[in-house]
Amino acid sequence: MESAKKMKERAGLIYETLDPIYTHEKTALTYKTPFQLLVSTILSAQCTDKQVNMVTKDLFKKYKSPRDYVSAPIEELEADIRPTGFYKNKAKSLKGCSQGLLDLYGGEVPASMEALIKLPGVGRKTANCVLGAAFDIPGVVVDTHVKRLSLRLGLTQNENPDKIETDLQKILPKERWRRFSDLLIYHGRAVCKARNPDHGHCVISAYCPSRSI
Repeated sequence: MESAKKMKERAGLIYETLDPIYTHEKTALTYKTPFQLLVSTILSAQCTDKQVNMVTKDLFKKYKSPRDYVSAPIEELEADIRPTGFYKNKAKSLKGCSQGLLDLYGGEVPASMEALIKLPGVGRKTANCVLGAAFDIPGVVVDTHVKRLSLRLGLTQNENPDKIETDLQKILPKERWRRFSDLLIYHGRAVCKARNPDHGHCVISAYCPSRSI
């Protein structure tokens, strides 16, 4: 088992190598308010940010508040978000989340993890996305890319996203939590892909235990 010190050193080298390469935008999702970002993040599950932005361009003109999502017929909302995939579950999540916002927080998106995860359809990943981009609150976002790269890079031995989040928090300074997540996401999309990681063109391959597998 590698020591925490060694793991911190490797995480730091990975961060410093990737940081100059990828955009510093906190999200590729298009939004104007924390609520719009929350909606977009829910829709982004198993869907590209580009596709979500295409859908929300019209969606945000039609649905302006949590009350609009609550009052919309479920079939109509499903049709409006259908191109994002898994539209039935996402429509339920949007309705549940919107109702929760109205019931618990007066329709406003709260700026804390504890409050956000009380909303139906909102887990820690979604909450961290919203907190980091909308409120500048540090957090580790564990999506499929972050999970895959964290395991490949030997930064965790866990498969559970919540445990991966905790593992990364332990080896990174708090101010780097969100940026490190973004870097792994961008690098996962561009180079370290699920089926064929491109070790030959990977700038962090020297720090990757899986390169010899």
